[in-house]
Amino acid sequence: METQENAEQFAVVVNDEEQYSIWRADRALPEGWRKEGLTGTREECLSHIDRVWTDLRPRSVRERAEAHG
Repeated sequence: METQENAEQFAVVVNDEEQYSIWRADRALPEGWRKEGLTGTREECLSHIDRVWTDLRPRSVRERAEAHG
């Protein structure tokens, strides 16, 4: 039997700084965030983020470091 948490669907979301989070799939996204593509259970979404978000620095910080480094 599925638990309530496993039945809930979440979306992986990303902002303009390429920071990731999860958001309940049935809710409107907050301003500044867009769906990344994956929808699934909380664990599936968090596992996906763990695989793809390997540099936790915001995009603007990464770009500044690359320009000066």
